[in-house]
Amino acid sequence: MPAVTIRNLSQETHRALKVRAARHGRSAEAEMRDILERAVRPPERPRLGTLLSDLGRRAGLSNADFEALEEARARAPAEPHSFG
Repeated sequence: MPAVTIRNLSQETHRALKVRAARHGRSAEAEMRDILERAVRPPERPRLGTLLSDLGRRAGLSNADFEALEEARARAPAEPHSFG
């Protein structure tokens, strides 16, 4: 697992981090992991499935449209094209 070193952290920030970690009942290192995780991967970030579903809804697609697409789709595997 990768490791990160943070240099030149002010004493005030380090102290505040330790206080925050103690309030949450964990080590300063665990607190930093949690802070970084929440900053770069917020729980409210959009998910791909949700985005695609919203796109279909805005386009006015229904389940019947998707069923029609499934029925029209070729069932046989595609043949490779010959360039010779």
